[in-house]
Amino acid sequence: MFNFKRFSLARRRRGMKIRELANKIGVTERSVSSYEKGTQIPEPSTLSRISEILKFPEAFFFGDDPEVPTPDIASFRSLSKMTASQRDSALGAGAIALLLNDWIESRFDLPEPNVPDLGSERNNSASGQIDVESQEIEEYPALQATQAPEAAAEILRAHWGIGNNSIKNLIALLESKGIRVYSLAIDAKEVDAFSMWSGGRPFMFLNTFKSAERCRFDAAHELGHLVLHQHGHPQGIDVEREANAFASAFLMPRASVLARAPRSATIKSLIKFKKYWSVSVAALNYRLHSLGLISDWTYRTLCIQIAQEGFRTSEPEAIAHEKSLILEKVFSALREEGLSKNNVADQLAIPTTEINELTFGLMLNVLKGGLAEDSIKEKTPSPSIRLVKG
Repeated sequence: MFNFKRFSLARRRRGMKIRELANKIGVTERSVSSYEKGTQIPEPSTLSRISEILKFPEAFFFGDDPEVPTPDIASFRSLSKMTASQRDSALGAGAIALLLNDWIESRFDLPEPNVPDLGSERNNSASGQIDVESQEIEEYPALQATQAPEAAAEILRAHWGIGNNSIKNLIALLESKGIRVYSLAIDAKEVDAFSMWSGGRPFMFLNTFKSAERCRFDAAHELGHLVLHQHGHPQGIDVEREANAFASAFLMPRASVLARAPRSATIKSLIKFKKYWSVSVAALNYRLHSLGLISDWTYRTLCIQIAQEGFRTSEPEAIAHEKSLILEKVFSALREEGLSKNNVADQLAIPTTEINELTFGLMLNVLKGGLAEDSIKEKTPSPSIRLVKG
């Protein structure tokens, strides 16, 4: 039976308004609304046009009810800056990822979640922040808002046994602790990342159009939400500041920074020393200031210079983007089973491009060759896929 919830999901995933879709498929807005309410079923010819316009196979619209994340449970970092269509598209991507993840977990044993609840470490006294006349820097928290998140970051590092060393591959670390990490191929600066809990499992979605350094900070920021804000709606300026403070402390531990910080903070030294922690020059500048290693004047001067150099949008001496090791192992195992990219897409009734955009481009890279398109083998016992941090 035609699933109106999947139809609504597909429309929102494409960021289309009802009127726009109605015009494209040649029906009235009332008809589209009726399709989404489940009070009317599209004719076969209309369904064919819907499939073509929304770029989902017809089989997609006849699956089980999807779980669609809502804004109140997803930790959108820039929700106030996003348009409704951008928000709906990102949430739609999250819903498709949940379908994909369920399919993967039906075949493979993935790491169990090891994400402690550190919400009791929250500091609700967060107040104003340093005004450096920069939207990018304003995202960093005020110094008085950092104490509890700093402690939480130290506790989590100790819990995970990673000490004060720099984290070379953050996504691999997160996945090894049971966090399901997917990518968002949404070319919009307003869409950073978001995270949520579903079925007792933590999920994280990262916009890969950002710089690699920014993606790492976004991932650490979302990790902050997952450990600090498990029992409340992760929205509001205070919780965003807390998550930023957590990210800064988690990526650049106090002891590590105190031991390795440059004696003189300049743009040149920031570029040199940021490489150790794989962070942006802006993030390192903030961290040095938050730890009292540079003065207010130096901090503000460097903020201005960072803006003038264009380093907010183009990171100097940029690092390579990280990708999912879990998903790479999954696709490699599927390839060994004899499945091709089309086999996987057909079983899920989801386009290969859609899956590829959610999996850091690994769908097409790993399964690009594959075997014969009809060579689907019987399901075998789920292999155990575990990450070994090296």
